[in-house]
Amino acid sequence: MIHNMKSEQEQCGICVISRPGEDPEILAKRFKKKFLKSGVMQEYKERLFFEKPSDKKRRKKRESVRRARKELAKAGR
Repeated sequence: MIHNMKSEQEQCGICVISRPGEDPEILAKRFKKKFLKSGVMQEYKERLFFEKPSDKKRRKKRESVRRARKELAKAGR
């Protein structure tokens, strides 16, 4: 029998399990880092307002050029 159920960790979204003796502030920092890395907030902000397809394409192009320049600068060090 095949189950399509996700594991408990996948069901709750972004989970951070406390390690023995871990400070709550460090736990919160790990959660924040995972949350930002997941891109949930960025996607929320993008979906907040409608963006015309042409504007979206233009923005993506600008981002890719910026990313390419950043990679060139990093490689040139």
